[in-house]
Amino acid sequence: MPTFHDTEFGDVTVRRSSLSRSIKLSVAPNGTLRISMPTYAPLFMAKRLLASSRNSIRKLQSTQYTSLYEDGMKVGKSHHLEVIVRSPLKVSRQGQAVVVQLPSSHTIAESEVQQAIRAVVIQALKKEAKSYLPRRLEFLANEHGFSYHSVRFSHASSRWGSCSSRKVISLNIALMKLSFEEIDYVLLHELSHTEHLDHSLAFWQRVETCMPNYKLHKAALKQQTPSV
Repeated sequence: MPTFHDTEFGDVTVRRSSLSRSIKLSVAPNGTLRISMPTYAPLFMAKRLLASSRNSIRKLQSTQYTSLYEDGMKVGKSHHLEVIVRSPLKVSRQGQAVVVQLPSSHTIAESEVQQAIRAVVIQALKKEAKSYLPRRLEFLANEHGFSYHSVRFSHASSRWGSCSSRKVISLNIALMKLSFEEIDYVLLHELSHTEHLDHSLAFWQRVETCMPNYKLHKAALKQQTPSV
């Protein structure tokens, strides 16, 4: 299925069907955007629908996440979540801590609180991702003889990463939730796509030359979700 990239929402999947009579947009449980449309409809109409629906999409996405943020939990590689009982409700990033100022009349499990925490967690993960991933990607590319055009980031995607035909690599900031070995696997996976856009035998052989035990990390990622 074709996709296009949105700077805010990441990769958007487009499904064309002869049975479709209108253009419809939906949000998957992991936050991925999907647009279904008639086979004859031009792609710009899907992009127009997305542009006019941004506020609605943000509200829909905020209700899709079931991950429960808890006091003391680790956030990414260098942050942690800290709850203090104090009014009013406020969430902020202070150094390496995501600080939740929680009134005694509220609980951390409430939807309003979880949404506020998630917004700041995204900030923390984005900061970590932009600091670590480009440098690591460049290192692995040089080490294994890959070349790529550029790298960009998203957080509303069903994938850990992707690579376009122009060798633009997109990385999900949720990668910072993974182990360093798993991060390397994803980076090498996308770098291998700069030479093989499909998942052919040649592609997997290229991955294996870079990471002989890649199958272990591939299996481990199936037990995790790239949502933030």
